[in-house]
Amino acid sequence: QVQLVESGGGLVQAGGSLRLSCAASGFTFSMRAVSWYRQAPGKERELVATINPGSSVNYAHSMKGRCTISKDNDQKTVYLQMNSLKPEDTAVYYCYARWFRNDYWGQGTQVTVSS
Repeated sequence: QVQLVESGGGLVQAGGSLRLSCAASGFTFSMRAVSWYRQAPGKERELVATINPGSSVNYAHSMKGRCTISKDNDQKTVYLQMNSLKPEDTAVYYCYARWFRNDYWGQGTQVTVSS
């Protein structure tokens, strides 16, 4: 059973940093891309970053230069290091993976950035 569990969210002041974690299980983690998405209230879910099996990465424009996605294949965990956070980064952040043509999402972790 595929499981994605996010953690690390919280309240941070503008300009601060957070590191989100996504613990994965139930699929061949090292062979699949894993992404971070976020969804603010009243807005559609948007892609933040993706890390690919070979550890190449892709970033959405919204946070490019302010976040770093990484992974630990042994721990089966994907991280999102976020720096220089802005109030507009406030959202629920979700971990996503695709396995056997199915989409899997974590429960989300809340990130709130205060002014």
